[in-house]
Amino acid sequence: MSKYYKTANFYQSTFLFSKGLELISVDRTDPKKCEFVFADTPERELLVGVFNFSKENDPETMVDFRKAVLAIKTLKNALHQP
Repeated sequence: MSKYYKTANFYQSTFLFSKGLELISVDRTDPKKCEFVFADTPERELLVGVFNFSKENDPETMVDFRKAVLAIKTLKNALHQP
């Protein structure tokens, strides 16, 4: 397992951040897209599976809306930092 997990999916990143994964940085290596870099954990693989494959209203996909708002603000701020 890698030390980091990268994704360009903003919604997945919002979910992962809301579930407590640590955002390390934003990778801007590719000028056409940015990737969010998270500290990888054993839980991350499970969370990505939940995000991608759970049914609507599955309790595992639910997050506190205030956490989601904080995640969105944090990710947008990270995108707009030089």
